[in-house]
Amino acid sequence: MLNQYFAAVFTPDNLWWLGLTLAAILALAIPVLIGMAMLTWFERKVLGYMHLRYGPMYVGPFGLLQPFADAIKLMFKEPFLPERANMLMFMLAPLMVFIPALLAWAVIPLGPDPFFNKNMVIADINLGVLYLLAVSSLGVYGILLAGWSSNSKYPFLGAVRSGAQMVSYEVSLGLIVLSVIVLAGSMNLTKIVQAQTDMWFIIPAFPAFVMFLISILAETNRHPFDLPEAEAELVAGYNTEYSSMPFALFFLGEYIAMITMSAFTALLFLGGWLPPLNIWPLTAIPGIFWFGIKVLAILFFMIWVRGTLPRYRYDQLMRLGWKIFLPLSLTWLILTATVVKIWGNLA
Repeated sequence: MLNQYFAAVFTPDNLWWLGLTLAAILALAIPVLIGMAMLTWFERKVLGYMHLRYGPMYVGPFGLLQPFADAIKLMFKEPFLPERANMLMFMLAPLMVFIPALLAWAVIPLGPDPFFNKNMVIADINLGVLYLLAVSSLGVYGILLAGWSSNSKYPFLGAVRSGAQMVSYEVSLGLIVLSVIVLAGSMNLTKIVQAQTDMWFIIPAFPAFVMFLISILAETNRHPFDLPEAEAELVAGYNTEYSSMPFALFFLGEYIAMITMSAFTALLFLGGWLPPLNIWPLTAIPGIFWFGIKVLAILFFMIWVRGTLPRYRYDQLMRLGWKIFLPLSLTWLILTATVVKIWGNLA
């Protein structure tokens, strides 16, 4: 009976579909991982320029191979395992941060394929926005688990601080995304981009765009909201007890989350793969180029903020999230729904 089951499942058509799916996943995952490595180089170069220094410049041309040298170094470092830690959860926590950050790219459309005239996306589902929000919020469990399983006071305090921060700003993020859904009339990311053909949503929803930009800084634990790590202090936070590749997975997860949220912002407010103007010389350029430029601009903003602003105190962080962004984002959602309803009735 088992042979009959395998014969029914592993048909030539199913194997062909499975092979294409695996090829699509690898074609997306490998560039994202390479992009994450290059983002570390880009960040160090931009910060070096702002600090009047060079940044990486010796390993490879212009220091481009420095991220790969850092990865090799982390691979061969001795892993440190605390004696009283919960070993299973201690090793599982970095994977719970890294894997959701990578899974989120399954629903992110990169633009129309120039050969087949289809969107370059693994799963173009109708609830793409909901999937993206759900998957991106799973990273908080890995951070909480890392602090708890270390069986150490400082990592646990850092994990609790991080969990409160990420949950707080997910509320305002969700409300802002709801206002974009109301404007587009769909939760499908491809349809949200197509709804911006005449006008990018950054123009009618500019206040929401500003709140969204600041919220993704807190959601990804980036400066000036990098309180969970507090990398300038003596104790790093939830990842204090980690070294070698488990630490590298936290590092990978954070930087992939930066790219993911930048791509999400470009899709919601900046027209995704659409050119700035719908004229011939610009429309002839592949959409993935415009999408990449927009993602790179948002990443530059995140790095620029890190090199410019001082870190917030924790009470300031919570006040901004709960007393300012939450009522503002809720008010903006109600205002957007009202205007869209009135406009629909007039039309």
